[in-house]
Amino acid sequence: MAEYKTEEKVKTNLGLERIPDSLPAQYNENERELTTLNLGPTHPATHGIFQNILQMDGEKIISGVPTIGYIHRAFEKIAERRPFYQITPLTDRMNYCSSPINNMGWWMTVEKLLGVKTPKRADYMRVIVMELARITDHLICNSILGVDSGAFTGFLYVFQEREKIYEIYEEISGARLTTNMGRIGGMERDFTPVAIQKLRDWMAGFPKVMKEFESMFTRNRIFMDRIKDVGPMTAERALNYGFTGPNLRAAGVDYDVRVMNPYSSYEDFDFEIPVGTTGDTYDRFMVRNEEIWQSFRIIQQALENLPEGPFHADAPEYFLPPKQEVYRSMEALIYHFKIVMGEIDAPVGEVYHSVEGGNGELGFYLVSDGGRTPYRLHFRRPCFIYYQAYPEMVVGSQLSDAILILSSMNVIAGELDA
Repeated sequence: MAEYKTEEKVKTNLGLERIPDSLPAQYNENERELTTLNLGPTHPATHGIFQNILQMDGEKIISGVPTIGYIHRAFEKIAERRPFYQITPLTDRMNYCSSPINNMGWWMTVEKLLGVKTPKRADYMRVIVMELARITDHLICNSILGVDSGAFTGFLYVFQEREKIYEIYEEISGARLTTNMGRIGGMERDFTPVAIQKLRDWMAGFPKVMKEFESMFTRNRIFMDRIKDVGPMTAERALNYGFTGPNLRAAGVDYDVRVMNPYSSYEDFDFEIPVGTTGDTYDRFMVRNEEIWQSFRIIQQALENLPEGPFHADAPEYFLPPKQEVYRSMEALIYHFKIVMGEIDAPVGEVYHSVEGGNGELGFYLVSDGGRTPYRLHFRRPCFIYYQAYPEMVVGSQLSDAILILSSMNVIAGELDA
């Protein structure tokens, strides 16, 4: 027998029962004419597969309810059934705009559990790769913010630079977007002369392009009118929500994991932490722009002072031996087999390690029971933390402002809903 949908069932299916019944006092119950708008999950401006159920009075947003779960892939549970070195491809697919940072954060967590100390050269190589990834992440965020406000040219300018950075990735690891870069104890291979030359060539031309990009937006009156005082967030509210990264620094809090809890020899580098004042969309744009310059500055220092020596730790139980040795040495063949087959038990332990990801503090909480796979694993995804503030940030804004706020927050669906 057919089941007819009652008004309550339709309301439940749409998620409308979560919209607050109480509205601001200025809305007369008898005169209002409100509209419920589904912004996503397939809207071209939502920056991923997630939904916002907005209640609107004309173009003005009265309330909003976010919905996630459309792309959930259960990475944490999948990782608990995989050997440690096979988890890196999962981290690639979280914030895919800066996947090498995810890779390095995961390897540092495992190294913390195993007690492996990486050599200085490996640290500096990792820093170069992570700061390149931060630049690509911020370039994507800020150029797409320009597109969402109607300015397409800047996007074309900087995506050429992103492409050049991906060519550097390709020379280092053989991959471009999902890099699977690094290994337990360091890097899979040393930087080739070609990789170094591509890096130097990119560094020679990037500052000019970045200045042109800034000149198109930073003091552009139309762009400023679209994003200034849009989606502001105070420092107190940002901290209450658990903001980290550029979104927190735009609100005026100078928290950066690279400085507060240095890793991978970041204490060796001289750089500044840019902060904003109002935490609005303009401040978020400006903070990311300045962080690009600071990352460029770090890369310069790392390349100029790149130490000599090994590019991985002396940890034969976890680092694959060179292929030439596998063909000649029985010990290398044994280690190769044991590592590839995942037959080496990890020590019992419980560790947390965080890195400064493109969107904030990216953390890995790892519990080992002494087996060959994690007993429990949790990813602290910054997008998941700060996206909860989105409904508060859009209330009272226009619909067009809601798109810009979402764009400036840089919510990446793969990281939000891992």
